[in-house]
Amino acid sequence: MRKAGHVPAARESGFAAHQEGVERLLASYRAIPADANVRLAKKTSNLFRARARNSAPGLDVSGLASVIAVDPEARTADVAGMTTYEDLVAATLPYGLAPLVVPQLKTITLGGAVTGLGIESTSFRSGLPHESVLEMDVLTGSGEIRTVRPDGEYADLFRGFPNSYGTLGYTVRLKIELEPVLPYVELRHLRFHDLRALEAALTRIVLDRAHDGERVDYLDGVVFTADESYLVLGRQTDEPGPTSDYTGMSIFYQSIRHDSATPQRDRLTIADYLWRWDTDWFWCSRAFGTQNPRIRRFWPKRYRRSSFYWKLVALDRKYGIADRLGARKGNPPQERVVQDIEVPVERTADFVEWFLREIPIEPIWLCPLRLRDGAAETDAGGRTWPLYPLAPGRTYVNVGFWSAVPTVPGQPEGAANRAIERTVTEFDGHKSLYSDSFYDKDEFAALYGGSHYTELKKRYDPDQRLLDLYAKAVQRQ
Repeated sequence: MRKAGHVPAARESGFAAHQEGVERLLASYRAIPADANVRLAKKTSNLFRARARNSAPGLDVSGLASVIAVDPEARTADVAGMTTYEDLVAATLPYGLAPLVVPQLKTITLGGAVTGLGIESTSFRSGLPHESVLEMDVLTGSGEIRTVRPDGEYADLFRGFPNSYGTLGYTVRLKIELEPVLPYVELRHLRFHDLRALEAALTRIVLDRAHDGERVDYLDGVVFTADESYLVLGRQTDEPGPTSDYTGMSIFYQSIRHDSATPQRDRLTIADYLWRWDTDWFWCSRAFGTQNPRIRRFWPKRYRRSSFYWKLVALDRKYGIADRLGARKGNPPQERVVQDIEVPVERTADFVEWFLREIPIEPIWLCPLRLRDGAAETDAGGRTWPLYPLAPGRTYVNVGFWSAVPTVPGQPEGAANRAIERTVTEFDGHKSLYSDSFYDKDEFAALYGGSHYTELKKRYDPDQRLLDLYAKAVQRQ
């Protein structure tokens, strides 16, 4: 544990270094031609939709990738917008603290999770990452940095920023809440042979925050088939004991499978739990052969992480490697189906049954969420999120599926994704915008902010220096 006396000096140094990064950012903004769209100059991304090339220089965010300061007494952290959750967690865990929601992949940035949404197994009790933000410094399209809070002059930007994907501005600094965590997480893997039974259990556990007399601090699940699905229940503990390691030859998602009616137990350190999905990018590492023991044994451990797999995906997208190899075998091109959607918990089984029937992809990730208690007030109270409108007091389930399906001759581009969009809307759900979308303008406006977004755009980006959300998310500009 670090000594509290070191905090003030470190805090002062952190803010001084951050200010230097802000000055470089503003200088780079001024260097971008007035008729060019403003974009970030960064080499990595966790987006899965193609973007048009941009010849103009980008924003210099090289000085905005660090944890500025952690205040263990107030349980807060000031964090630069491009800081990864990997670095943030490394800075907070020595104090026995963690962000309220830690997205699954190490290189997701805090600013990215807020402007593009993020989720994890604490979301059934802590909502989404933007709900634990206390204030943000935002570089708007007009080139001004505004400090936005839940109330005050820029409260409309605070509420409208989540799900805006950089079309209203970019986070320069965020101040977030932290929560205490214990050194270990005790896991229980519950198997279900029926999706309706899983849905009922999920509904109850979210409300009770307990199962069979034990507290539940973390909750997510995996569907392999209609008759094999699991909920994974986590409980923080400081009780010493052996822990599992899924950064080597063992693979986490395979470890949850069992035939017994009795819940299977496991135990991880808090750090290994938070990053349990990253080593194999959930189960997507199998596409690269790294789940084959003969390959895995010689695959360098430092490359068993989502950021490296993403680079391989980017190469495949650039050169069409998978489609070329498939064509040699007489297979049609593949349609990428990489999506996260939310449906109300009472439609979870309906959606998953439809998906398993219509879209040949497995496994599927499940993660329940509710708007955080006390953070989902009315507009008069100042805490609604109009660009991704979830209903207060209602449980949703995020369904994540990340793979590809064969294209069908004669069908329009994105046929499978279009079918998913229609079904999600029919089930009163929402879809994240980090990947391919095919909505028409009117439907998109109805789902993602409409006139509210238009007014925010006029106020904070009057000269249209930043891309419009529809242009960015659907038209791939």
